[in-house]
Amino acid sequence: MSARDLFHQAVRNALEKEGWTITDDPLEIELEDITFKIDLGAERLIAAEKGEEKIAVEIKSFASNSAISEFHTALGQLLNYQTMLEETESERKLYLAVPEDAYTSFFQTRFAKITIKKYELKIIVYNADKEVIIQWPT
Repeated sequence: MSARDLFHQAVRNALEKEGWTITDDPLEIELEDITFKIDLGAERLIAAEKGEEKIAVEIKSFASNSAISEFHTALGQLLNYQTMLEETESERKLYLAVPEDAYTSFFQTRFAKITIKKYELKIIVYNADKEVIIQWPT
């Protein structure tokens, strides 16, 4: 099993532990002739009077030798996904799930912090071994 496959299931399990129902694996979004597949779609009941919260989660492993290359790819995907979601499912929030070790190293660089702020990225930090979410965006 590849690292990506392993992390995919770990994040899925972590979300389910937190009460999320996985509705799509992957979540397909389509506009005209363009289709994207985001790793997971999930929802959960917030409160009876508030309804459901819906999210889309793109999972990245950051397991290669080049964190910046993976970040470039992830950022491009997220910008495309956000544009598509705004047109098709505007109520769904988009998140990037990253492993704890990548978050405590690459994502603490000034460049990563500036980029996250500029593009208003929502980062979920996960521990793949324990299959838990360590941190949600504040």
